[in-house]
Amino acid sequence: MDRIKALAAFSALSQPTRLDVFRLLVKAGETGMSAGDISDTLGVRQNTMSANLSVLTQAGLIRNERHGRSIRYYADMDGTRGLLGFLLEDCCGGRPEHCQPIINDILCAC
Repeated sequence: MDRIKALAAFSALSQPTRLDVFRLLVKAGETGMSAGDISDTLGVRQNTMSANLSVLTQAGLIRNERHGRSIRYYADMDGTRGLLGFLLEDCCGGRPEHCQPIINDILCAC
């Protein structure tokens, strides 16, 4: 991930509802959630939720899949790994063996 994409991801997560959506979808895992279920769970109007889902999708933090007439949303683990990798790529003052255990834990193949 480059700096511009990382900034877009941080910008997306800097809004409370979007942060809550992202965390909810991480928790939902591979089953994901529909936009309506996300709205209901967080108590957010559906048109507001739609805008927030769009921002998170454009930032590469969530993805969606169409299933018939409905759309399910999922945390984009590749995008999340990219962001975390960007944050940690220069850690430990050039001694990556010191932080490799942390990186391995974060960059798991969930």
